[in-house]
Amino acid sequence: MNGIVVEANELTRSFGDFTAVDRVTFAVARGEVFGFLGSNGAGKTTTIRMLCGLLAPTSGSASVAGFDVATRAVEIKRRVGYMSQKFSLYDDLTVWENLRFWGGAYGLFGKRIAERARWAIAISGLEGRRDALVRDLPGGYRQRLALGAALLHEPPVVFLDEPTGGVDPAARRRFWDLIDELAASGTTVFVTTHYMDEAERCHRVALMHAGRLIGLDTIPALKRVFPEGSVVEISCSRCAKALPVVEALPGVVEVALFGDTLHAVLERPGEQADLRTRLMERGVEPVEVRAIAPSLEDVFVRAITGAESGHGLAGAAGGRP
Repeated sequence: MNGIVVEANELTRSFGDFTAVDRVTFAVARGEVFGFLGSNGAGKTTTIRMLCGLLAPTSGSASVAGFDVATRAVEIKRRVGYMSQKFSLYDDLTVWENLRFWGGAYGLFGKRIAERARWAIAISGLEGRRDALVRDLPGGYRQRLALGAALLHEPPVVFLDEPTGGVDPAARRRFWDLIDELAASGTTVFVTTHYMDEAERCHRVALMHAGRLIGLDTIPALKRVFPEGSVVEISCSRCAKALPVVEALPGVVEVALFGDTLHAVLERPGEQADLRTRLMERGVEPVEVRAIAPSLEDVFVRAITGAESGHGLAGAAGGRP
């Protein structure tokens, strides 16, 4: 990865008294898969819309492929691919008709659009189905076709806004294989997601909460916020009922429900045996406590907790590849 392709500096967008994106700063390199992770309303989509030249910033600055988003939006739109949260192809057109339409919108005609449309059909796994109506395609094929359409004009940067929502795990995995191939060929991929397993496949991840960037680094670097042995998994019956008991114990920094278990962060690493004893004394049994490697979800919970309490997280802002 070399050369900065996307850069934001104190990028801000307000709607009246509401600030959707609050002084966000980051840089993304050529060929990087850059993940934007955050809950609904965190500011991810608003950031992407500003970077694509679809929404003017209130303050701050940003550039994409060397063009300023505030003054050169037309040039940016010609050089980026954008796949929105909402499926963007036309259900009542065939696969081929959709690709011809979007190719024309990107200024491709004649032999060039025919060549690129065949390529999009190939990466979508839709050979032999060019005349199928898009509405009749399974969800995973529809998403890959939408990605192919966004890449018809071979943009150096592609923005994918929660591209795999509602798609089954196997289809998501195949979609991400395509993303890896794109990055390997030098395309910069900027992707928002709710899925932790998808975020783990990014070169770097930015954590967004309430419009602010609360963490930014590689996955291994983000996980190093936890000392080794400080994160434990607690297995017991009725974990939801046990959560306030764990939370009240001395030496427990934070605790959260993870499926049918609890994840707790200990002030002093390596005290899982003592924690088990104290829980049994308080009537939480049967119970098992074991040290685990922190997950990205653990990092996200820690980052949100830190942001709300006024404490930062390592790599919180301004990170460069």
